[in-house]
Amino acid sequence: MGCSGGCGTGTNAIPAGCGNNGACGTGDSCNKLSVFDWLGNMALPNGQKPFDIVEVRFKNSRKEFYRNTANLSLNVGDVVAVEANSGHDIGTVSLSGELVRLQMKKRNQNIESEEIKKVYRKAKQGDLDKWKEARSLETSSMYRARTIALNLGLEMKLSDVEYQGDKSKAVFYYTAEARVDFRELIKVLAEEFRVRIEMRQIGARQEASRLGGIGSCGRELCCSTWLTDFRTVSTSAARYQQLSLNPLKLAGQCGKLKCCLNYELDAYAEALKEFPDLEGKRLSTKKGEAFLQKTDIFKRMMWFSYKSDPSVMIPMDVKAVKTILEANKNGEQPEELVASKLFVEKPVHSEPSFTNQVVEESLTRFDKKRPQKNKSGHSSQKQKAQHQKNKPKGPRAENPKSASPDNRPNRGQGAQNRPKPRGPNPNKPNPPRNDQKQNPNSKPDK
Repeated sequence: MGCSGGCGTGTNAIPAGCGNNGACGTGDSCNKLSVFDWLGNMALPNGQKPFDIVEVRFKNSRKEFYRNTANLSLNVGDVVAVEANSGHDIGTVSLSGELVRLQMKKRNQNIESEEIKKVYRKAKQGDLDKWKEARSLETSSMYRARTIALNLGLEMKLSDVEYQGDKSKAVFYYTAEARVDFRELIKVLAEEFRVRIEMRQIGARQEASRLGGIGSCGRELCCSTWLTDFRTVSTSAARYQQLSLNPLKLAGQCGKLKCCLNYELDAYAEALKEFPDLEGKRLSTKKGEAFLQKTDIFKRMMWFSYKSDPSVMIPMDVKAVKTILEANKNGEQPEELVASKLFVEKPVHSEPSFTNQVVEESLTRFDKKRPQKNKSGHSSQKQKAQHQKNKPKGPRAENPKSASPDNRPNRGQGAQNRPKPRGPNPNKPNPPRNDQKQNPNSKPDK
């Protein structure tokens, strides 16, 4: 089965923008409000019938509940044809079983209601081909509808178009700041596309959830992946969390304040209850009055400055501030504000230091380095000294040829009585070398 989520394609089709060739790693919904069925591997008790309502997801994040009156064997990911106001629509089963009952209870929907529509059948190949053809017209229809609305002078923004599965109806989603009279627009669009037209106004957050995108945190938008309850976000949420009121940083893709500002708001509000309320109050000391500059909730610290010297901030913990406030309430004044320590110094324990000789020594310590010769072919005195220094030490490692006569090992009594070699006799001429020996048959030079 191919991708059947927000990419806009159904079974046996690969989305154009999918990098996994249709095999999405986030499930069959391109991470659009995907649900994990944690009750799927649990068997029902004996005699209990499976829940006959399934959750079907359509384009983007639209989901509805349908009753399985034909007792079809439906699993998550099956493409089905369901009942619509006129004709039928094509969607994907996103949830089945007992977890659907919990979802309907969460949304305050009556299980026994007769208004719940039915599941007709599993989608056939003809249904899928017609659905794919209808989905391919959505982009061009949206651009054409924007041009028509601009020509009519309507102050509205068309953000998305959704065709019904049988290609008999098109729903245009738009956002507008004021009321828009689009009766003329519906007539022109009906003549242009030859289908029934429905205009549906949505908010800025719903528009962002349908379009999707990447947030400033680097992840997909919460509204397009899992968030369905859009609560009001006020600037007080940023003040409680001590954030700078910068609209460029606090606004999301929809232009409104980010929904994630409400995630940790309760934790901040609970932590601020331990801090004293200094609204309209100041710390009175004999040195002067001090006012609050800033607060750090994580470190439980408060910075104060004197009126006479506002550039110097004195850090104090919450306990010390409460003590001074209680003293001021009783008519007492301390000498001055005493700064509290921000960090407690940890005691330094004397631990034995271990050195890794293998890491500290050179990797080429086992290589035998040969002394480099100069241009004349002989090693320099510095290289000889370095070579002698690198040689292993010990009596056995010394070269007997280069060792002095006193340091040579004892080889018996005969070695001591061995006569020393004599040097050359200056009175006796040196014998000729091999290359200078005269031929007896040759005549001497005159």
